[in-house]
Amino acid sequence: MKVAYLTVGPVAENTFLAINEEADNAALLIDPGDEPDAIMQAIEGSNADVKAILLTHTHFDHVGAVAPMVERTGAEVWVPKLEKHILADINNFIRFPGVGPFESYDAEHEVEGGERLELAGFEIDVHFTPGHSVGHVSYAIPEHSALFSGDVLFQGSIGRTDLPGGDTQTLLDSITTLMESLAPETAVFPGHMGVTTLDAEAKSNPFLAR
Repeated sequence: MKVAYLTVGPVAENTFLAINEEADNAALLIDPGDEPDAIMQAIEGSNADVKAILLTHTHFDHVGAVAPMVERTGAEVWVPKLEKHILADINNFIRFPGVGPFESYDAEHEVEGGERLELAGFEIDVHFTPGHSVGHVSYAIPEHSALFSGDVLFQGSIGRTDLPGGDTQTLLDSITTLMESLAPETAVFPGHMGVTTLDAEAKSNPFLAR
């Protein structure tokens, strides 16, 4: 698996491409947050064939480019079940002046944790990881020791919990579940900041010290 990413939008969100080089570059597009032209350029530059769009949650910075990327790639969308209604009416849930507008989208598929998806030649485990948002999920590809964590776990930090649906203890419980379920060497591809591993965060993340 090859992972490419670019940082987009006003709050520097990471949009990821997980490319299956053994399946004619079939790819997953994860959290297309903004700047669809730049995302499309990355797709074309990687010779990726996007088969699915996976969303960890529906905060504007992670979904702002969903609709245009569906139009350009023809891929269908997997969204957390508890947040599908937000994506379908995205501008009504933006609380920050000067942000948007974005195009809403009615996703084809829902996830809520516990599913195993087979997309782009990958087997993907969906983990329910609330705490940053009420329906947040994370996507693990164990065969490739990869976790797309959205805004749950960052390099040296964790997701904010002061937005609607946020709760600090719930978030920490979600991180604990991930660490107990996945191998320590699992690479973490987060929604913001740099790539890390579960082991590195377990050993050095100050928010997990307790």
